[in-house]
Amino acid sequence: MRYLETFKLIEAVARAGSVRKAAEDLNLTASALNRRVQAFEEEFGAQVFERLPRGMRLNPAGELLMAYFRTQRSELERLRSQVADLSGARRGHVSIACSQALMPYFLPEQIAQYRQRHPGVTFSVQVRDRASAERDLSTFKSDLALVFEPIHMVDFEVLFAAPQPLQAVMAHDHPLARKSVVRLRDCLAYPHAAPTSPYGVRHLLETAVARKSISIHPIVESDSFEFLRHYVLNEGAVTFQIPIGLRSDPEGLLAYREVSQRDVPAGRLLLGQMRGRTLPVASAKFAMQLTTTLSDQFDPE
Repeated sequence: MRYLETFKLIEAVARAGSVRKAAEDLNLTASALNRRVQAFEEEFGAQVFERLPRGMRLNPAGELLMAYFRTQRSELERLRSQVADLSGARRGHVSIACSQALMPYFLPEQIAQYRQRHPGVTFSVQVRDRASAERDLSTFKSDLALVFEPIHMVDFEVLFAAPQPLQAVMAHDHPLARKSVVRLRDCLAYPHAAPTSPYGVRHLLETAVARKSISIHPIVESDSFEFLRHYVLNEGAVTFQIPIGLRSDPEGLLAYREVSQRDVPAGRLLLGQMRGRTLPVASAKFAMQLTTTLSDQFDPE
C-alpha cells in the first residue's frame, strides 16, 4: 500500500499530459512531482513515461502499471467494504455508468432506497453512451453499468437483462396519440426528432429501417432525452425513448405509445459488471437490489 500515493501522482501526470499541469492540479511544485516520478522509475527498474517535447504520456510499461494500480485500488475498496461489514457498519462507494434513460427516475429512487438501509455508502453516477459504459467497466472507473443495447460485450458480464420495447413520444393531441400501438412507418411520416448515433435507441431505429423501404430524417438530433421530450411539445413531432425513462406526465401534455414490435423488436437494458471481477461488497449488494427491482418491473428475457 505504500505505493498507492505515488500511483495517484503518476495517474495525475498521465491524465494531465505533463508534470507542470499535474503539479498545478495537485497543488505541488513541478520539481517535487518530477522527483517523485523519477524516484519511482528508478526503484521500479523501468521508465513508465515517454518524455515528449510538449509533455509526457505513458509508455507500454506505464500502461501495464496503471492497469495493475487500478486493480489493486479496486481490491482495496472491496477489502474495506468487507472489513466494514465485519464491524456491522456497511460502508463503501458504488460507481455506476448508465444510459441516460436511468437518470430521471429509476436510479435516484434505487440509490435513495439503498441508502435508507446503508447511509454510510456513497455513490457516483456517470451518464455514458453504450460504448463508454463498457470502457468504464474495463478501466475500473465504474463498478456497475446499466446500459441499453451495449456494443462490444467483450468485458461485460451480464447480471440481468430487461426487455425495453421502443416508445414513441408525442404531444397528447398528436394524431398518433389516438392509437394504442403505433407503426414505425407512421411515426417517421411525421417530423421526427431522434437521439444521436452513440445511443441504443438510435441503433434500434437504424436497424429497423435498414430492413424496410423507409428512412430516418430527423428534424432535430440531440444527446439529451430531456430536450427531445420537451421539443415535441413545440412542434407536431415524434421522438423515441424506452419505458424505464418515462413516467406518466402529470400535466397531461405528453403521450407515450409503444412502437409495434413487428417493426422494431424490443431492445435490451443490461445490468453488468466487468467480466471476472469480484465487486466490493456495497456494489455487489446494490447490484442484487437492482436485479430484484428490474425483475419485478420487467419480465426477464
